[in-house]
Amino acid sequence: MEAHQLKEQTQIDIKTSLQELPVFSADNGVDEPGEEQRIPFFGSISTNRETTWVISLFVFVHLVAFFCTMIVNNCWTRSHGDCNLIFFQPLPENPLLGPSSSVMLYVVDGQKEMASPDESYGCRLDDMGALRRLYLTNNHAVWRIITSVLLHAGAFHLIINLSSVIFIGINLEQKFGPLRTGIIYILSAFGGGLMAALFVEDSPQVCSSAALFGLIGASFSGLIRDWKLYTKKFLAVAGLLLVLIINSVVGLLPYVNNFSNMGGFLLGFLLGFALFFSPHLRKPALHKGLFDYGGKRSVTIKEKLDRPALRIVCLILFSLMVGGLVVAIVHAINVNKYCSWCHYIDCVPSRKWICDTKPPSCKTTESGGQTALMCLESDNFRILPFTGISEDRLQELCSLMCSYH
Repeated sequence: MEAHQLKEQTQIDIKTSLQELPVFSADNGVDEPGEEQRIPFFGSISTNRETTWVISLFVFVHLVAFFCTMIVNNCWTRSHGDCNLIFFQPLPENPLLGPSSSVMLYVVDGQKEMASPDESYGCRLDDMGALRRLYLTNNHAVWRIITSVLLHAGAFHLIINLSSVIFIGINLEQKFGPLRTGIIYILSAFGGGLMAALFVEDSPQVCSSAALFGLIGASFSGLIRDWKLYTKKFLAVAGLLLVLIINSVVGLLPYVNNFSNMGGFLLGFLLGFALFFSPHLRKPALHKGLFDYGGKRSVTIKEKLDRPALRIVCLILFSLMVGGLVVAIVHAINVNKYCSWCHYIDCVPSRKWICDTKPPSCKTTESGGQTALMCLESDNFRILPFTGISEDRLQELCSLMCSYH
């Protein structure tokens, strides 16, 4: 009889102990029973952080592309030593500390034509696949929509953009997984390139920031769709806005296409609503010595596809936007013909850099081992202590001088 009572008492004690076990929380490791789990938007919900190979891969690809661009640029040889830090063009020529951005133009039957790669070595951005209106209209080089999203306009652009990608992208990849983050990154970059093609003028443009703006847009949609789940929401919004503003200001400098940033942001915003799910579903296992308890449970399809109406609407809007951009590009629409002020969104004019895409005219004279270059539009001139300058380099220097009024 006493043994039976002792057994019942032991069972009661075990049940009571199990009921009092704490529940895992992303904030402090413990939740009170019945309390809704809340997590900060920036920061992993797991003490066992997941790998971030997708963002790391994209960063590596951009670094390789920039390294190749600077090798092709070969500033020290092609610019006769007129370089910054040996590798980079002078800041007035490229304020983002990067490669050459001018190319030799010539006129055929009153129409501007682009020199072929064999005839001109002036613009390394063009050589690497940057966007330019003449390439799209005359050569139908639509493949540049893809290659332009891999390029950066300079070292400053590279550092700011990739730092922001790491900050935003790693957070999304840890919360929502590499597949969804990678899809948003790639589709936002592609959509941004499509948007840029409608506004690009006769200057080389890169669109690598479009993917970053897609991640920012997806971050906003992920924050909005689970607003009550997160803590420190306004701090997260402030951080996202700060990254957005800094990179938008960079887009006002030459060669970084701001319209691609806008397109990437809109597409990323729609894709975030379509693909993301509540991140607390990815709850990790708790570790206790050699054993795990409270392990990560599988996320069902129903949980991943919650709010189906919202997802379907956002996918439809995404498809319509991409389809509309493709149709506009097929019909060679140039929005600049209908919007005389749009180019100010892409590049703000300044005495310190060149935004004007009109090829200037200069007079060149060689004498006594020197080259005199005078702009016919502003009477600005420059004397160079060497001769034998290539035509494309003279065009670069001419554009630079004529930009000073």
